[in-house]
Amino acid sequence: MKKFLNIFHIYQKICYTDSELLCCRYTWRMFMKKGDKIGIVACSNGLKENSRQEMEYLKDTLEELGLIPVFSRYLYAGNGVESAGRRKRAEELMNFYRDEEIKGIFDVSGGDLANGVLPWLDYKEIKESGKAFWGYSDLTTVVNAITTKTGRPSVLYQTRNLIYRDGEEQRRRFRSFLDVEKNDSLFQFPYEFLQGNAMSGILIGGNIRCFLKLAGTGYFPELTGKILLLEACGGGDAQLLTYFSQLEQLGAFRKVSGILLGTFTQLEREKGAEQVWRLLKDFVPEPLPVAKTAFIGHGTDSRAAVIGEKYCFCSQELSKK
Repeated sequence: MKKFLNIFHIYQKICYTDSELLCCRYTWRMFMKKGDKIGIVACSNGLKENSRQEMEYLKDTLEELGLIPVFSRYLYAGNGVESAGRRKRAEELMNFYRDEEIKGIFDVSGGDLANGVLPWLDYKEIKESGKAFWGYSDLTTVVNAITTKTGRPSVLYQTRNLIYRDGEEQRRRFRSFLDVEKNDSLFQFPYEFLQGNAMSGILIGGNIRCFLKLAGTGYFPELTGKILLLEACGGGDAQLLTYFSQLEQLGAFRKVSGILLGTFTQLEREKGAEQVWRLLKDFVPEPLPVAKTAFIGHGTDSRAAVIGEKYCFCSQELSKK
């Protein structure tokens, strides 16, 4: 039987009963507030030329929220797919980490190319900078690599959602994040358990296709005791089955403490939200907790998830004990 849960209670518990997590949450706020400069980069595919107007709108929106966006020299792809070679894209990202006036870095790209920058990043400098990296989809590679190499959290979130269909609500939540006197509603999302009733651990993962690019590399996170977040934009039954098979062969389902499923856009559109669980349950052992949320993924209403931070999920009944 499925039980619908509310993460608000859990999220407050994460933030305020563990001193390390409280410090982590408020470190971000201390380093990112109204009036701060933020870097806007594109580590994956370069943006199309017709995205320039959209970027102007995003610039205006961020300024209205009280931030000062500074855009990378390498955003647009021109006639190809890259805005610049992978070394140049990596160096541009590192320039934002080295700039003491920049307090956070937001990647607005997506596609296939983000993992190309990983060997050219200076993870010691990234760790010492204290800045959070924000990105989603193909940036799952960068987000997890940073956490793996530095131990610091990164944020799975698409900043362009601030100007898309659910932009008004996204801006309200983002504004709340920038205001230390308000709650972190940008990071709160409802979920339900499909199997089990509680799980805790450091959150890793993101887009399943992009996460698996890291397998066999030094950027792939240790799986033991972690909560594995999985979501996808494209892909039907066949694609998901092969991804799940690869995770099984990596030992993921024996090692993690739980699985958090986000949205699987194409699959859910074609066969409904229940289909991903129908496919997955053949791979996971029965004791392994599995939860599902409709608010992490490629939807314009998606919230932010913090890769590298400890989460605790439990049913309402269990949380009352």
